[in-house]
Amino acid sequence: MRRFKYAYSALVYYGEDIGTSIDRVARFGYDGIELLGQPETYDAPAVRRRVADAGIAVSSISSVISADRDFAHPDPEIRANALAYLNSLTDLAVDVGAPVIVGRPSASMKLLPLADPDDEWRWAEDGLRAAGEYAAERGVSVALECWTRFETYFLNRLEQAVELWEAIGLSNGGVMGDTFHMNIEESSLGDAIRRAGPHLAHMHLADSNRLPPGYGHADFHEVLRALDEVDYTGWLAFELLPDTADPFTVFRAGGHADFFDRYTRDAITHMRRLEAELGAA
Repeated sequence: MRRFKYAYSALVYYGEDIGTSIDRVARFGYDGIELLGQPETYDAPAVRRRVADAGIAVSSISSVISADRDFAHPDPEIRANALAYLNSLTDLAVDVGAPVIVGRPSASMKLLPLADPDDEWRWAEDGLRAAGEYAAERGVSVALECWTRFETYFLNRLEQAVELWEAIGLSNGGVMGDTFHMNIEESSLGDAIRRAGPHLAHMHLADSNRLPPGYGHADFHEVLRALDEVDYTGWLAFELLPDTADPFTVFRAGGHADFFDRYTRDAITHMRRLEAELGAA
């Protein structure tokens, strides 16, 4: 069993100075930190210095796709906003040394198409190709993420993301698996990973209740076995959220203390233990 690279998403360190977050993940033995896709909130040179001093890396940039930036929207201005936004994440990735950005084709909570679904697919394909070409010129990869049917109608399973990535026709990236979403949409976590195989460019980890692995019922032995079988060498980033309908209300109210030290520690401890068990099997 290989030793995987783990990162923790700064998303859940809501309101905290990024330097403090970097020091925490380094202290708990992480290899990197995933930044939230809000370039305006970061002093990129300072972040780059801080991760270097801490002996870790910026693993990735996770995008925030809202209704006003949607690659699959009938309004050309909204599609242009999506492209400009993803390009800004590429620029941030270059500035902080991150190898990959997470690209989402459509907006969060868009549960039905606003136009002919074939047109929305074509718009997404064209926009993501342009974003991928911009990223390729700068040495950055793009990973397409799937969400559950409760958050989008567009890309729910890895096989759909692979189809879109193959239609885009680029080599700098692929698809991203998220075990929380996969637990709902895929019939088997391991088989979905195996089928995606060489197209996997990034992974998010969270249990079935979106808490740390070991807090729910997802089979992370199977996840690690499958990733090992497909020779996955990318990052495994924990993107954990409160188990409620609107986690950001919880964040704003300050009710997420567990996500700081406790969940940061428990997430990587659990996965390293599973690696050791599988290595000894």
